[in-house]
Amino acid sequence: MVSFALAVFLLIITPGPGVLSTAGVGSAFGRTAGLRYVFGLFIGTNLVALAVVSGLAAVVFTVPVVRDVLLVLSVLYLSYLAFRIAFSGAKIAFIETTKEPGIFAGIALQLINPKAYAVNATFFTGFAFLPGALASETLIKFVIMNAIWVPIHLLWLTAGVFVQRLDLAPHIQFRINLFMAAAMLAVVGLAILSFFR
Repeated sequence: MVSFALAVFLLIITPGPGVLSTAGVGSAFGRTAGLRYVFGLFIGTNLVALAVVSGLAAVVFTVPVVRDVLLVLSVLYLSYLAFRIAFSGAKIAFIETTKEPGIFAGIALQLINPKAYAVNATFFTGFAFLPGALASETLIKFVIMNAIWVPIHLLWLTAGVFVQRLDLAPHIQFRINLFMAAAMLAVVGLAILSFFR
């Protein structure tokens, strides 16, 4: 169970569309809007988890057209975000938007987020710790996952709210942008690799 909790922590805290966009919403629109967005992400990630656990995701992804369309949408969207981050200049650019995103935007992002499917598949198909009690193990995994997911996203939201108040040197901000863009492109690469397996 400890190895599962550690895996949850490491897979969720790494930069991906959810946490980067959370920081961006916090930076652009403040804590209240950020909390609404995080609530949407929370609903979305649990919907994805339920789809993975129920096998619905596996069934949907067996339809070649649906799988291809979702992959293309995910890759295009994540590449677009990485491009915006990398070429935003010397200003930290988590993920900016001019319209305040709400709950629905958070849900929608998770539903097309390949990292959400990959992470949830890893969580629920690996790390068995209650042999012979799959239902109990799955319920415990949901509790652990959400107990870690919520504070991590609130931490990223807080980072977004406060990081723009810092007066970092332009070259440091540029390096942070490049790191975040590389992380987004890594997510794209993983999505493409998982498609061809």
